[in-house]
Amino acid sequence: LAASFVAEHQGGPQLLYALFFGMAFNFAAEGEKIRAGIEFASRQVLRFGVALLGARITAEQLAGLGADSIAMVAGGVVATILFGALIGRLLGRPGTEGVLTGGAVAICGASAALAISAVLPKNEENQRFTLFTVVGVTALSTVAMVVYPSLVKAFGLDANAAAVFIGGTIHDVAQVVAAGYIISPEVGDGAVFVKLFRVAMLLPVVAVVSLLFRDGTASGKKPPVLPGFLVGFAVLV
Repeated sequence: LAASFVAEHQGGPQLLYALFFGMAFNFAAEGEKIRAGIEFASRQVLRFGVALLGARITAEQLAGLGADSIAMVAGGVVATILFGALIGRLLGRPGTEGVLTGGAVAICGASAALAISAVLPKNEENQRFTLFTVVGVTALSTVAMVVYPSLVKAFGLDANAAAVFIGGTIHDVAQVVAAGYIISPEVGDGAVFVKLFRVAMLLPVVAVVSLLFRDGTASGKKPPVLPGFLVGFAVLV
């Protein structure tokens, strides 16, 4: 609520303010009563919120993109996740980190990072890296929102190409809206449709990640084959 209030009155991304508040009041997690609320919000409330993303997507919107655009965006999502996994391996990091960062960039930024993290083995290292990913992808998305409309004009892209570029690359839905409508209403509408298709990719991606890491770790808890929040996501779509 505080982050929403500041974003509405001062401008800027709501999630970034929420992260600032969270870091500022991090000490509050030491209290047992507050810790219970934080754990409830980071599990049940978070998963409910991810499921609600499905309410933003309609079959008509997906069909309106056209087969070529859908294939290109889907291929981009898969390639980005695989590239993240490859970079993670080259840097000697755990496989969970490469998949988490790749999925966050490929789909919908912080929301995807949190959804993927929800089906990864639970341990302190994964939780720390999830926070790092959320902060990083939010910062990058904010930069992209400001810079990418200028790139569209510099390269002289038409409305369709601009919509696919903006909707297919910027991470957060709200920032896709901002960047697209800066250029034109037509680009904004198309960019949002493309972006929502990327959000729809969250369902198969998280399901595959859940299966890949189902064995868990020594300190982690084995996630379900198909988490309940993904079922809710599909039903709402």
